[in-house]
Amino acid sequence: MSESDQVLRIAFLIYRGNPRCGGQGVYTRHLTSELAKLGHQVEVFSGPPYPDLDPAVKFTPVPSLELYRDPDPFRRPKISEFKDRYDLLEYAVMATAGFPEPRTFSLRVRKMLSKRLGEFDIVHDNQCLGPGLLGIMQDGFPLIATIHHPITVDRELDISHAATFKRKLSLKRWYGFLGMQKRVASQVQRVITVSESSRNDVSEQLGVDIEKINVVPVGVDHTVFRPMPNVERVPGRLMTTASADVPMKGLVPLLEALAKVRTERHAELIVVGKLRPESKIPELLDRLNLGDAVTFLHGLSDQDIVDLYAQAEVAVVPSLYEGFSLPAIEAMACGVPLVTTTGGALPEVVGKDGESALLVAPNDPSALSHAIVELLENRELRASLGAAGRKRVLGRYTWQVTAKGTAEQYVELLKEYKGY
Repeated sequence: MSESDQVLRIAFLIYRGNPRCGGQGVYTRHLTSELAKLGHQVEVFSGPPYPDLDPAVKFTPVPSLELYRDPDPFRRPKISEFKDRYDLLEYAVMATAGFPEPRTFSLRVRKMLSKRLGEFDIVHDNQCLGPGLLGIMQDGFPLIATIHHPITVDRELDISHAATFKRKLSLKRWYGFLGMQKRVASQVQRVITVSESSRNDVSEQLGVDIEKINVVPVGVDHTVFRPMPNVERVPGRLMTTASADVPMKGLVPLLEALAKVRTERHAELIVVGKLRPESKIPELLDRLNLGDAVTFLHGLSDQDIVDLYAQAEVAVVPSLYEGFSLPAIEAMACGVPLVTTTGGALPEVVGKDGESALLVAPNDPSALSHAIVELLENRELRASLGAAGRKRVLGRYTWQVTAKGTAEQYVELLKEYKGY
């Protein structure tokens, strides 16, 4: 059996496996499924909310206090809920406005894995980067980490958009875990990231030796996210995904662009995502007179999202920055013409302007509105971009390709260990 055919026993770690919010739960579900199809033995260790997994993938929960669960985020647990020092640490950090989950998850999962020495060939962390990972390596496990993009970017954008000094201080405290992640990331044995843009950013902002960082793009299930020619498109319908209502996703400039578009012609927007309780978006909708033009939907299945793409004339990814962008390749896989920005890795993902998407500068509502109007008024351009986007996805961005590339990184890391 060649090294590439070696059956590996993989412990896959994800500190928050939510399958319906953000891309990391999606990444976990599809990557582990495809690794299992390649013949590897995969066990996912996840904190709550727990991921949806393929039946071929084993699951081990890593319970926590679930301090941010719906419908009572930032809750105060009962005394009876505290079982060990990790629970006390989790609550103490939350009570002082920090975000404890990456740290406490890593410590809990290190304890669990220390009892299972010899059962796994490799440990794969999905952007937890907590100090427990250093202990896992000390225990003798080879460890590789996926860093989708450095969270330092989120921090800078959130703070720059904070309306008050108090809010800025709160955000600085919330992002206090970044110092921990920088220390751990620089010591991880090998890193996977999803684009050349993210590779450079991870090296520069997290202090990781660039020679340790390897690019394996993420994928899309092209058999699910597909064109549906029998579904009639709704005239003027736009669609975007903003699963995290944060400045980085560019929802504010998109709404401002939509208001500009509606001065010229009919347009409406479907937003796949849920607003935060403290969101200022409802006030913005009122100010822009968009109350009847924007619909927010969440808790959708993949097929629900595909159906919505089939009804949309244009998809928009208005992000100020992306390390990759699952929404972009999902839209492209569905054959929907795309307008996006030049933020982060987006040009790398969609190709040069006009190849399979229209590109505009980030945070520029005027440029965004012009591109949207251009597509809405040009049926031939919509058709050509949609077809080109689908073709690009099939050639570059499938989960099978992601799994094979990831397994190759496992083998490269294991070559450094005697006896493999």
